[in-house]
Amino acid sequence: MRRSMRKFLLLGIAGLLVGALAACAKAQGPHIVVEDAWGRPSPKVATAGAFYMTLRNTGNEDDALIGAESDACGTVELHESFKTPEGAMGMRPVEGGKIVIPAGETVELKMGGLHIMCIDKQVDFTPGTKVQLTLHFEKSGDMPIEVEIRQPK
Repeated sequence: MRRSMRKFLLLGIAGLLVGALAACAKAQGPHIVVEDAWGRPSPKVATAGAFYMTLRNTGNEDDALIGAESDACGTVELHESFKTPEGAMGMRPVEGGKIVIPAGETVELKMGGLHIMCIDKQVDFTPGTKVQLTLHFEKSGDMPIEVEIRQPK
């Protein structure tokens, strides 16, 4: 009886260890969480619009946003705002064509900084409009999200 009890206990412990290792294996790699995705209002006659959001990588490996697409846009590009030496504000595609999201860190796409540019808009960006946007990540693959057009806070 004692021997079978010990065997049962050892099997139980082994099962717990296998379960714990499986849980750890799932936590390996990047894990991107998108929060507070929104777009700035602009009329259809304006040819461009912008999307903003917070990207959190809760995993243990870096990832990068490498692009996006939406039926609401002719073209979608990853952009950054910058200040010229003369003090004027400008906008340009991000260097290297990607936005790195380091493991365990948060990257904010916001007005005056990193953002997703919607070029050749196909719809009015009026408050309350919801736009489907697919984010393309280097390691995590595609992530479809819904972006609500709203006034800046």
